[in-house]
Amino acid sequence: MAREPLQTLTEPMYYILLALTEECCGVDIMNKVEELSGGRIRVGPGTLYAMLSRFEEKKIIRLTAEEGRRKSYIIADIGIKMLTKEYERLKTLVNDGAPYLSKIL
Repeated sequence: MAREPLQTLTEPMYYILLALTEECCGVDIMNKVEELSGGRIRVGPGTLYAMLSRFEEKKIIRLTAEEGRRKSYIIADIGIKMLTKEYERLKTLVNDGAPYLSKIL
């Protein structure tokens, strides 16, 4: 059975939405994603702007300002719900695995 789009978030999606808990533009989002992930995740412009377009279309984020080519965004209510749901899902995975991994680590 195929997974429904945006049912679970990829790591870049998760970190983009985390970054957008504060209003920021594309360059700031790329920098925040790298900072939030401790350098593990780097989002290039092509990936970022495709995601932002998709998120905006689905009303997951909203445009807050536009000056020339520079656009700023912030997470919308739907995005907050998605981010919270993904956070809870990830916590569940960690909690489920903890008793088993503690035996071998």
